[in-house]
Amino acid sequence: MKTTPFTDIHIALGAKMADFAGFNMPIQYPTGINQEHIIVREGVGVFDVSHMGEFWVKGEKALDFLQYITTNDVSKLEAGKAQYTCFPNGKGGIVDDLIIYKYSTTKYLLVVNAGNIDKDWAWVNEHNTFGVQLENASDRYGQLAVQGPKATEMLQLLTDADLSAIPYYAFREWSFAGVQGVILSNTGYTGAGGFELYFPKEHSQQIWDALFEVGKPFGLAPIGLGARDSLRLEKWYCLYGHDIDDTTSPLEAGLGWITKFDAKDFIDKEFLLKQKAEGVQRKLVHFECQERAIPRCGYEICDAEGNTIGNVTSGIMLPTTKIGVGMGYVKTAFAKKETIIYIKIREKLIPAKIV
Repeated sequence: MKTTPFTDIHIALGAKMADFAGFNMPIQYPTGINQEHIIVREGVGVFDVSHMGEFWVKGEKALDFLQYITTNDVSKLEAGKAQYTCFPNGKGGIVDDLIIYKYSTTKYLLVVNAGNIDKDWAWVNEHNTFGVQLENASDRYGQLAVQGPKATEMLQLLTDADLSAIPYYAFREWSFAGVQGVILSNTGYTGAGGFELYFPKEHSQQIWDALFEVGKPFGLAPIGLGARDSLRLEKWYCLYGHDIDDTTSPLEAGLGWITKFDAKDFIDKEFLLKQKAEGVQRKLVHFECQERAIPRCGYEICDAEGNTIGNVTSGIMLPTTKIGVGMGYVKTAFAKKETIIYIKIREKLIPAKIV
């Protein structure tokens, strides 16, 4: 397995480690997933997300290239802003979802999922008919996500950049904890607020130590990938490989809002236009179990008669409400809010409501 600059720290802290996207990553610390979830919702926690991938795109045709290989309208981005989007795969599916950071019209940073780094790198190179300069900088960066309602106040102690002036989905490159050129990004995967920090990995220990020094009065705690999953599910954020993948279209996944047909031509535009006109046969829905149960990935979703109408793609018992929630694809006729569907758990049909 690959390691991050913080792997030895996680092990020393007693984290339960496991293979995630080929990296030896912390799933939870001795505090446990439920408590870690609540720490982020109520205070501040830090996630090691150094396994994520970073690609630089530079050149006169950088915008044209990104317009072609992604679904969102990159031309709407201003310098210092970020955009959520996806790579369509040419067959109606999704290569990956990603964030684009705009430095200028000739310089962009793409942040991609850890498990897709090699696939995405091959994909962007295959479609680089625009002569842009591509650089896979994934091995050069460390990344920490500092998330929670107290995150901004805590982070402000380590930089003279005015973090309160950086809006959601915007970023600055600034000095942080004595390290120059740290990307301070007002983004995250928890819905709890906070920033994601990108930095040359040789400064990882310095930044980690500085965070935990100023974080003491705030109750800063390290958070594992288990709570990262429960937090994103509570916020209904998709996870690639579960809720979206090479077989799901952006329209099926409820990502029509990042699919801008009128703005440009892009890979799969005609296919997706046809799908939009004809209507999708299935949709990704969010549901809450009406009885105590944990809806696991892969469980069948049924109608009242027990007929299979879809499957669960993600599910968990929320630490905050103790309600079983999940996401899954169902036939379009069953996708309206308030519809009662049934999750098949050990041959029993558990009622759930689409929310």
